[in-house]
Amino acid sequence: MSSPNYSHFLRAIFSSFLFLSLIGIGILSFVSCNGTSTTEKPIKNTNTVQEKPLLPVPNFNQDSAYHFIEEQVAFGARFPNSEAHQETGDYIINKLKGFDKINVQVQNFTATSFDGKMLSGRNIIASFNPSVKKRVLLAAHWDTRPFADQDDERKDEPILGANDGGSGVGILLEIARTLSVSTEQPQVGIDMIFFDLEDYGNNTQDSYCLGSQHWGKNRMPANYTAYYGILLDMAGAKNAKFAQEGYSRQTAPSVVKNVWNMAHRIGYGGFFPFQEAPAITDDHVYVNQLAQIPMIDIIEYSTEGKGYFGTYWHTHDDNMDVIGKETLKAVGQTVTHVIYNEENKVQ
Repeated sequence: MSSPNYSHFLRAIFSSFLFLSLIGIGILSFVSCNGTSTTEKPIKNTNTVQEKPLLPVPNFNQDSAYHFIEEQVAFGARFPNSEAHQETGDYIINKLKGFDKINVQVQNFTATSFDGKMLSGRNIIASFNPSVKKRVLLAAHWDTRPFADQDDERKDEPILGANDGGSGVGILLEIARTLSVSTEQPQVGIDMIFFDLEDYGNNTQDSYCLGSQHWGKNRMPANYTAYYGILLDMAGAKNAKFAQEGYSRQTAPSVVKNVWNMAHRIGYGGFFPFQEAPAITDDHVYVNQLAQIPMIDIIEYSTEGKGYFGTYWHTHDDNMDVIGKETLKAVGQTVTHVIYNEENKVQ
């Protein structure tokens, strides 16, 4: 996910200006997906716990999700225009096409990077129950950072991105597999977008999240919309904490409330503390802005790492040793419960 401290500062200014125009209240502390900020605020849970009994929900298999991450990492660093990038895109497409009850589309596009390179990208779109009108969008990015700008060594070499890129994809693939084999099905339509070209950027405006920017301006299917969306980014590190990200709270507060309440209700509150975190520029920002879909970001917030993220972020330490199966379970099971209980929740 995104870049170093100076880039966060510039992107923070831009995002804060956006909030002023959107909500007409004071400036929030903002960072980008690579960001730094000291603004954090524990919050008291004033949400009303859901009273309706939960509907039957299939089990999310953390071992399977872990394996999907392993298979991605085995290709190597999946940075744009590389052989591993091509192979990983093919892998995701073939995995999805191998599942039942799913329709797969690929959005090919090109984009120019901040350093003038022409990048080939593919947004991969999977849809369940495409005829159902009410839809929920799940998303993650599948590319990895082409340089280790936060490392002390080999800064110019690409990273493996087990968590930053691999984890969100692994969780979504496991949810897709679960949907394909389960007799119980959610009452809403589910779409997944695996965004490309998220992590090739610097301190210039809109240099990150190129895939979500392209999709937002050229939605596939045409004029697509969803009731809300959930983005997963850096969602698999051991002992990760997912605070309530600022942009998510402002644009989709009811979705944040529902997801965090669900996590606490099913026993994963330790991973989802009722804590506010600064706003961050990630793919969900462009889905909100360009497609007008209220999307939240489930993203690790570390008070011990580099700015917003853990010590592994944008370094060569972002490998399989970072990934925790308990975290994958917490995130995957929470999201699964949310989508299966969408029509059952207390409004």
